[in-house]
Amino acid sequence: MKQYVLTPAAGKRLIGKALAVHPVVSSVLKAGTLVIVAGTTNGYVAEEILGSVGQAQGFTRRRFFRGVTLPPSLPTTHTGRLPDESEFPGDVILSNGIRQKGKTIFDVVDDLKEGDLILKGANALDFVHKRAAILIGHPKAGTIGVALQAILGRRVQLILPVGLEKRMDGDFDSIAQKMNAPAVKGPRFLPVPGQVFTEIDAIALLTGAKAEMIAGGGVCGAEGCVWLAVSGTEEQMKDAESLIRMIISEPPFEL
Repeated sequence: MKQYVLTPAAGKRLIGKALAVHPVVSSVLKAGTLVIVAGTTNGYVAEEILGSVGQAQGFTRRRFFRGVTLPPSLPTTHTGRLPDESEFPGDVILSNGIRQKGKTIFDVVDDLKEGDLILKGANALDFVHKRAAILIGHPKAGTIGVALQAILGRRVQLILPVGLEKRMDGDFDSIAQKMNAPAVKGPRFLPVPGQVFTEIDAIALLTGAKAEMIAGGGVCGAEGCVWLAVSGTEEQMKDAESLIRMIISEPPFEL
């Protein structure tokens, strides 16, 4: 067994690399529609998937999100204003492996069918029960609201790439009942169906090794970090070591 410390950015890169070779993703890239809904984790996912099919040119993670959580001490960006929607490039849509530039999930949701796949990030992770939840700020429930039409209505699959730094305790249904009640201020809270995919799943998929979270946190850039204990065969450990060395120095996300 060996222990590793992963920053949130390294975790995002790790998740992206794994999803680029995920069997369900590989299958839908051959025949079907893949929707990568914009988000900071999904920016890494999109980079890796587009790179795997030779279509990364022109894509940037810089504005590939619809909203971000900033520190209370930093209410605006270094430019003196919050990021605005005018620079938003759209979601990443691939039909039979070909990118449909400039489109969003709202443009394609009515055409999604069984066998297609949506990748959507999350804001809260119940790691024990493998559940994820999304904060809702839009009066029509935003992208997850429209995605659920296809997920529940037409059996489109949903995978939720979410980093372990978003883990939390508590019953999600109880939290949703409280946060969604009338007169409560702030975002709403929506637990969603789908396959949660974390750094632990990524290590298992890419190397076959088993990872367990044993601690978290840090300072001087290690805030939000997770400690992972990785175990496996000699070959699996060698693969895990190579993989983590590849992503461990991923720089922090920048607007």
